[in-house]
Amino acid sequence: MTDHEAQHNASPDAAAPGALVRALRTGAPYIHAHRGRTFVIHLPGEATAADTFTDLIYDIALLHSLGVRLVLAFGARPQISALLDAAGIDTPIINGVRVTPAAALPGVKQAVGSLQMDIEARLSTGLARTPMAGARIHTVSGNLITARPTGVVNGVDHAYAGEVRRIDSRAIHAHLDQGHIVLLPCTGYSPSGEIFNLFAEEVATAAATALNADKLVLLHPGRTLHDRFANMPAELRLDAAQRLLDADDVELKKFDRARLHAALSACKRGVSRAHLVSFDTDGALLHELYSRDGSGTLIAGDIYDTLRLATPEDISGVLTLIEPLEAAGLLVPRSREQLELDIDNYLIMVRDDMVTACCALLPYADEGAGELACVAVHPDYRKQSRAARLLMEAERRARTAGLTQLFVLTTRAPHWFVEHGFVAAEPSQLPVAKRRAYNYQRNSTVFIKQL
Repeated sequence: MTDHEAQHNASPDAAAPGALVRALRTGAPYIHAHRGRTFVIHLPGEATAADTFTDLIYDIALLHSLGVRLVLAFGARPQISALLDAAGIDTPIINGVRVTPAAALPGVKQAVGSLQMDIEARLSTGLARTPMAGARIHTVSGNLITARPTGVVNGVDHAYAGEVRRIDSRAIHAHLDQGHIVLLPCTGYSPSGEIFNLFAEEVATAAATALNADKLVLLHPGRTLHDRFANMPAELRLDAAQRLLDADDVELKKFDRARLHAALSACKRGVSRAHLVSFDTDGALLHELYSRDGSGTLIAGDIYDTLRLATPEDISGVLTLIEPLEAAGLLVPRSREQLELDIDNYLIMVRDDMVTACCALLPYADEGAGELACVAVHPDYRKQSRAARLLMEAERRARTAGLTQLFVLTTRAPHWFVEHGFVAAEPSQLPVAKRRAYNYQRNSTVFIKQL
């Protein structure tokens, strides 16, 4: 028996019942929110060779079972390259587009057709000892994409490389209404009956736009984008995503750039949310869509607040925010000089140049701990999950820095920290330096969260 089979044959009793109940309760609001929504998922050819591919297909099937209307736009870049290389056919890829001479078309058709059958076969699984037991999933495809030739670009004739001309959204919606998963390959047809090799990311973007999809999900290998760049938040506004694409000092890989461009383009054209999610991380797709914290990088046009590291220019804004709370005894008073020393450790949320929320992540690296301090939200913006978003970002940065726990000292908000996974502790459990500075007269409650 393989490790994969053993995992799915394990007794349900092996999992902690409490963890299962918590997961279901946590995911319930998202199950209700996503039911009946249309998601376009870009499935790159690289995903089919990954160890997580079978589980990824199971997770996609679960989305369908939970009532999500699914369109899978799949690529076949490595499969096409392997077949053409074996045949000795040279097809250079220029700006992400494969020059496709007539001699390459049989290899393109073979690779795309074979991959489509593989995906359909996986979605047809119904064995009793798999997560798809009892599932009856129907997939459809067809001539749903009208294409046109890319033509001659910078003196290079791209031959049978093409671009999306039109998505038959009416037919796709009809299939979705019948409960089908729609498969869109990286090929399209012209009105004259020609076949064109398409850029899969463009197919996904065009489909999401034409269908007025609620989400576009772009799967990719490796770690998620914001984990690879320490100062990048997990949620990006359109202007921030554009700056990232335009930045000369950020080394985005070619296909990372293509996916980010696709996400940005879709959101500019009306798609509510675009998510960049790693297919190498088992369960990342479900975690991204059915949990508050998610696991991927979100691109959206309606994120009005920027979450970022503070700079010295933000000191006045932070002081304006925290001084009333200090006066009320809710926060420990901090001098401007101390704030200037610690400002690089502050996370802030900004709307229209006003600091609306902040927190500090003060590291005690020698003991693998970090202090969450100075959590403050402007009175006009409370009850809007700003503190929770700051906490999520602080936890991400703490893990990236190699810290294993967060601690907080509070006098007025113990329940909020308990609700977010902190556990009551004793001052003796604090890092040595913090323990020495603990104010017994203030008598703050200590809470610790393991990361």
